[in-house]
Amino acid sequence: MNNAGKIVAALFAGAAIGAAAGILLAPDKGSETRKKIKEKGEKLAKGVKDKFRSGKEKLSELKEEFVQTVKEKADEFA
Repeated sequence: MNNAGKIVAALFAGAAIGAAAGILLAPDKGSETRKKIKEKGEKLAKGVKDKFRSGKEKLSELKEEFVQTVKEKADEFA
């Protein structure tokens, strides 16, 4: 993982920890706190899935470009 990826991962982790701490320290009833935790968890999971899907698509595009470039270079030398 490159430095930018590590920074993004650290930011997500920090945001998740901060959100969880804020919810747990808020003076709400237990049922309301559990509801907030569930909603935040679902939102975080969706965000991670979206980023993963986006990264996977980008990797697929890079692979296709690489394969095409290799084929073109191989044809030049053939």
